[in-house]
Parts: sequence; structure tokens; C-alpha cells
Amino acid sequence: MAAMSVHSTDIDSSFLGAETKVGLQIWCIENCQLVPVPKSSQGKFFSGSAYVILNTILLKDGNPEHNIHYWLGNDATEVDSAIASDKALELDVALGSCTVQYKEIQGQETEKFLSYFRPCIIPVGGVFSSGQGRSDSGAYKVRLLACKGDHVISVKEVPFSRSSLNHSDVFILDTESKIFLFSGCNSSIQERAKALEVVQYIKEEKHDGNCEVAAIEDGKFVGDSDVGEFWSVFGGYAPIPRDSPSFFQWQYDVSSVRLFWITIQGKLSECATDILNQEVLSRDKCYLLDCGTKVYIWMGRGTSVTERKTSISAAEDFLRSQGKSTESHLTVLTEGLETPEFRAYFASWAQTENPRLYEEGRGKVAAMFKKQGYDVKELPEEDCQPHIDCGGTLKVWQINGGKLSVIPVDKEMKLFSGDCYIVQYTYTDLERDENIFYAWLGRTSIMEDRVDAISHMIALANSTKGAPVLAQITEAKEPDDFFWIMQKLVVFKGGMSTRYKSFIAEKVITDDTYDGNKTALFRIQGTSVQNMQAIQVNQVSSSLNSSYCYILQTEATIFTWIGSFASSRDYDLLDRMLELINPTWQPISLREGGEPDEFWMALGGKAEYPREREIKKHVEDPHLFVCQSTKGDFKVKEIFNFTQDDLTTEDVFILDCHKEIYVWIGSHSNIKSKQQALNLGLKYLEVDILVEGLSWETPVYVVAEGHEPLFFTRFFAWDSLKSNMYGNSFERKLALVRGEKDKTEAHMRNSWKAYSPELNRNGSSRRSLSSNGTARSASPASGVSGLPLCPSNNWQFASSTPIVKNIFSRSSPSQSGSGFSTTDPSLSSGDTNLLQIDDDDEDANSLIYPYERVKVASEDPVTGIDVTKRESYLSKEEFGEKFGMTKRAFNRLPKWRQDKLKKQLHLF
Repeated sequence: MAAMSVHSTDIDSSFLGAETKVGLQIWCIENCQLVPVPKSSQGKFFSGSAYVILNTILLKDGNPEHNIHYWLGNDATEVDSAIASDKALELDVALGSCTVQYKEIQGQETEKFLSYFRPCIIPVGGVFSSGQGRSDSGAYKVRLLACKGDHVISVKEVPFSRSSLNHSDVFILDTESKIFLFSGCNSSIQERAKALEVVQYIKEEKHDGNCEVAAIEDGKFVGDSDVGEFWSVFGGYAPIPRDSPSFFQWQYDVSSVRLFWITIQGKLSECATDILNQEVLSRDKCYLLDCGTKVYIWMGRGTSVTERKTSISAAEDFLRSQGKSTESHLTVLTEGLETPEFRAYFASWAQTENPRLYEEGRGKVAAMFKKQGYDVKELPEEDCQPHIDCGGTLKVWQINGGKLSVIPVDKEMKLFSGDCYIVQYTYTDLERDENIFYAWLGRTSIMEDRVDAISHMIALANSTKGAPVLAQITEAKEPDDFFWIMQKLVVFKGGMSTRYKSFIAEKVITDDTYDGNKTALFRIQGTSVQNMQAIQVNQVSSSLNSSYCYILQTEATIFTWIGSFASSRDYDLLDRMLELINPTWQPISLREGGEPDEFWMALGGKAEYPREREIKKHVEDPHLFVCQSTKGDFKVKEIFNFTQDDLTTEDVFILDCHKEIYVWIGSHSNIKSKQQALNLGLKYLEVDILVEGLSWETPVYVVAEGHEPLFFTRFFAWDSLKSNMYGNSFERKLALVRGEKDKTEAHMRNSWKAYSPELNRNGSSRRSLSSNGTARSASPASGVSGLPLCPSNNWQFASSTPIVKNIFSRSSPSQSGSGFSTTDPSLSSGDTNLLQIDDDDEDANSLIYPYERVKVASEDPVTGIDVTKRESYLSKEEFGEKFGMTKRAFNRLPKWRQDKLKKQLHLF
């Protein structure tokens, strides 16, 4: 259906310009007319009124996303409710029929709707009036509110009576001088924490931030003055009956799903289908999908406005006839705008993409907003800067015959497709050392090597102090941060591992492992000299692409080929990668279209290849899910409009960024092993909640609370202090509400970390020079070549074929007793538990030498000392003079800070 003009006489004048405004817009039905609700009153809903709400956000692809909700108060008239429903459809037409519409019933609101009005909405009695002002006259009204919800909370005002209390809900008693939070014994910690957000809201809105807050726990009454005061408000204590019902009776979906075709006359005709497929939906019809507590209306693009209104009326009649008019959530969808929840009910759903939207849509949307008078600059491209400190240390191991082999520094940037590697990256964040472990799986690597790589990575992480980030990544699907960390990377064909060699020999496959002399074709890629790659591709013409530069190595000549759409930046990368692969090469430079016959002969002759400018695929907006896994039952629930505060410490979350998946583990969650956490990410890929066609090779990260890397926190407005607090969710929120934040701050805490108590200092000072000329140190981890680590028998590797059978295995891989040299990221001036220091004398060495003899480039250097511990040979007096602190204080500093001070004093 063609989009209707927003200036049509059929469109209410209140909707004019609605498409250009980002954020919330709210209208109320007053005297059968649509009246805009001022910003100051948004979030306040009257139970006697009906509202239309539009929420607009700009997606990363540059296009706006509109969601329409019409909210019906419990006391709203049928006329006002019908008008609100019609106006919602009218607004959809005004926006070009590109919205999703939700019916919201007071007390049964969707979590998406509630997420707009954090921390909550508290409907009030009466009817909205555009002329009324705020009235605070009269005595303070004591209110009793019931709260329910772990992550998005529903709040209802209930009768102010002792009999309203129960054991299942959380209650807020709001009095003039004090706010009481009463937690039913069957409520969860998360629910109590969420209710405290409501307490904070009431404290600020109703009490101007000045009132006491008391927390009352159901069943604990002895010796607490707040408890006595709480019950005195109700006229005295009386026990709460065990069977007192909750104020929130959640309905659950039924197992059966029924699809109906809605005729032009508004009659429902059930479609005889055992399995729902996308093909059953005709674009010139409307359908009703009954999923129990969720009911959808699907409207084909070929239907008229009249047919759509008839369909909505038919759906309302259906809900009333089924006795579900106030229980089911009704969602109205237009063809092409189906939500993931709707698509999930179908056995198959075609993936549709238009990559040009990213390039064309962004500029058009920005221009539209400018035309309407809004100060919107050109929508920026995705950030091409690293989201991590790239000046850290690196160490790389290869999996070979079930063991680990350390890759020499001069070769750690050169990987083979037939092999698997572990990359450890150590960097400084918030004045402490953090680690990231990558298991890099070559595209042609052997399954046994892949399984060993995962197990070895977990064992290495368990042997490292702190809570390292883990990542399982596959060649050609690497995340951007991996390339920034590696800085320069060459991926060769073939493999060096014994298993790979045995496999190709057994299968009688030609060994194409690159040895420096064979003919080869390399594609050069990257966005900067700090994240450039050379990837060996099949030596055929079809491997070329006009958007890239290439290096062709033949027996006689080296060619560089520059695609017609390559940029000056690509030329620079080409030159640098030439030097990295083989600095002795003297290439012949070719531009696309000017190739000699010798060039094409080396590629097996001319063939078709992509000659159009490669369009960058837009990055999907992230989605956050809270994850539950009990006895193999995997469930997730989306958190809409998420913030950092949604990451509750008792839970596990999955952040789906489409290009990569993050599994965030709360410190108080029941996930205790890194393997179990990684398996949750793999299970999420298998289920594909958003029906977005996720690949099994999508990178999966495991991130521990309190140790979140910047490339994770960038998706939030992040406060590092919040992620370093003691206590559970309720204790943290209570401290914040009471203004006791300092009591809950921690330097480091994580209940699922594991590390070896054997901590060794490594004296290695090997360095590698990065492509931009900056020096990068080697990893502080000691060498573990040939470390005999055995993979867990319960580990099931996720390949392109779903073979994960024991995805929730609680067993962890065997752990070696070998220690690894690390520094304590949490060590502060008050931490002495890990560094055993003599209280009387900090001079660990009996040998004492003057500063002038132990410093680097001394004219009279001391011989036979540990050059990595030059400072330890100074006397206490000279140490204090040079460093301005005692040796004990110095030893309590993180290693990165020690090294910095030593460099300044020429002792490093």
C-alpha cells in the first residue's frame, strides 16, 4: 500500500510533523479529540483516560523506527478507547504504514512500553485535562503500592490496608515522613532492588529528596524500630495468611498457536496448517495469530485502511468472545515490519537485506530532519577507532598435537588457516591489568584442534589472576577489536599442526601450506595501518574485487594490483604488508584494467569478479537479553531500552550485537565455570532468538562483572563504580537510596574467577615493533610450551552443524598446576594478601648497590644481577629518595605502574 501523505485531510492535525521528532510523543483523548500531552506531564497516566504514544528512535542504518502504543485506562470509556485505537492506525498511515502498534491495558502493559517510563508508571484516578495544573494542596495522602517484576517493574496502588500485604509481592508504603519498603518472603532479590528504584523516584518526586527510607523484610520483626513503626501505621501487627494472593496474576502462553484469515466482512476463518510458514501469509489479506496471551494482527501491504480497521475490530471481538480482552497483549504488524517474537512462531522466515540502506538511508533521513528545521547533522559512519587500549602486551600459542607451542615474537602475526591459536592480550584499564583470551579457529582446521583450543584457552584463563575476557572466534568472522589488538596480521593457507598434516595425507589432499616460495594471492584489507591484514585467497581471477588491493606472488614476479575503488589508505596498507610478508620483494605495480597477460595466466585466466564498489553493511542495533538456564531449559527475555542498571549481579545476560555475542556473568549468578558461560553463548547462536540468521561462526565473548572491556561498555552509558560494588542488587540499591554508596564500592570481586595461587614474576622483556612505530611489550605470562592440558570430556564443539548435545555441562576442563606470571589488577595500598612482604625490612636482596651502578646504561654497571629487578638492589634510603615511597608501597602498585616509575628512573 502506498504511503499516505502526512498532509492528507484524513490525518489528524495533531500528527503533523510527528515523523520528524525523535523520542516520545504522547496524545490523550479529551472530549473525543486528540490533545497533545506536555512534556512535563508525560509518564503520568489517568485511569479514566485513553492515550496514544509514539516512540521514535534512529537506527544505526539511518532509518527511523516507530512504535505506536495506545494505552487504555481501566476506567476509560468505550468511546475513548475506540477513538484511541482508530487514532493509532491513523498515525500509522501518517508515518507511511511502517510502524508496529501495541494495545496497552492498564496493569497489563508490555515491558517495551514500561521501559519508556523508567523506573515505573503509577496510574492515578480521574481523567486527564489539558487545562489542569499541578495541585499539592491538602494533607499528604498515604499510599500503599504493590510492585512486581525483576527487570521492568509494574506498580499498582492497592487499598491501604494490612490485608493487602502478601508474601509474593514487594510493597511500598509512602507516608509523609518516611517511605517503607516491605519485601514479601517469596519475592526475588531483583524485584526488591527494582522496587527500590521506585522508592527513589517517589523520594525525589513527592518528598523533594528529603525523607527517610526503611527496608522491612517479611517475617523478621525482632529488635527493629522501623518494623514497629511500619506496623503501627496499619494499627498493629497481624500475621499475613500463607495463601494471600498476589496482585499480579501473570498469564502464560498456551502451547497451541492458531492462525486465522480475517475476511473483508470481519469474519475469522482458521487456516488449516500444521506448521506455519511465511508463504501462508498473502499480501492482500489480514490475519490473526492467536498465541494465548499474545495476539497478533498481520496486515499485508496490499490491504486498504478500511480492511485494517475491520481486522482490528474483528480481533477485539475475538478477544472478548474468548474472555481474554483484558489479559492478552494485542500487537498490530504490517508486512515487512514483523517483530522477532512474531517471526519465531513460523518454521521458516526469509532473511531480507538491503545493504544500500546503510549508504543511502542515512543521508536521506538526516536531510529530512534538517528540512523540518531540526538541528541534525549528517549521520556519522560507524566509529573506525579502536575500543580498547592497543598498547598492551601480546602472546600467541599454537595448538599442536594436543599441546601448546609458543609462537616466537617475529612470527606471532602470521597465522595459518589449517591451525588453531590462542592469543592472550594484556592491557591496563582503571589502573589494573586486564586480560583477554582469544581462541582463533582456522577455517580449515581439524575438529580435534578446535576442541583443544577452547579447553586450553579456558585453562589458561583459569590460571590467570583476575577475571579475563574469553572469546571464541573463527577465521573470516573476527571482531574488529581482534584486528586492532593484532595490529598487523597475515593469514596463510594450509597448516603446520601435526593433525592437519595427518588429515590431508590421509585424504590425499595437496598440501597448499604457504612456505614463502609458492605462488600465492593475498587480499589486503583494514581501515588503518594499526589494524591491517593480508589474507591469502584462492589464486584465481574470481578472488579479485575492485574495492581492494592485492599482492600476487609468482615464481618469477611479484605483482601488486590496485582495484579501481581502492583508496589512498589502501595503497599505504599495500606497501606496509609487502614489507611484512617479504621485505626483499620488488613488485610490479598494476592498476585494474592495465594487467599484462602474465598476470592473468598466473590466475588461471580471466574470469568475472565483483567490479562494483563494495557497500559497507550497516551494524545492527544491539539487543540485551536476560538468560535463564535450568536443567537444560534455555530461556531468554529481552530487556528493552536497556541501561547499565539492568545488568543485575544475580543474572546472566546476552548482548546480541549481531556481529558478535557477549555473555555477561553477574558476580552472584549461578554460572561458576567459564566453559558453562561460553556454552550459553553457543546455545544462543543455536536458538537464534531474533531470527536474524546468526552464523555458528559468530564471535562469542564471555565477560565477567567488574571486568568489562571498553568494546563491551561502549553499548551503555557506563559508570565503572557501579560495576565494582559489593553486595547483591538489593544491598547496592539500598545503599544508593540511602546515600551510602561508598559502603558498597569494591576494588575487585568476582565469584566465578579461578586462578592459580602460584604467581611467578617473568623477567622477559622481549618487544615487537607495531606498524605505527610504537613499541609493544610481550605478554607477562611465562612460557608454557607443551603444557599438558587435557580437554574436558563433556565439551561439545559448536561447528556449522548443530552437534552441541550437552550444552549445559557443569564440568570444567582439567586444570594444570602450572602457574602463570601475572600482576594483580586489584592490588591497592591496602591489599597485602597476595604479596608476602617482610614487615621489618623490605630489602629482599642481601646485596645492596648504589643507584648509579644498577641503572640502565651505567658507566660502571654491576654484573650478575637480575636486570628485571634493578630497583630491589637499592638501599631503603636511596629507594625512598628516588621513588618517593617505601619498597612495601612500591610492591603494592600494579605492575604497569611499577614499570612506568622504573622507566622514568632508567631502571627498566
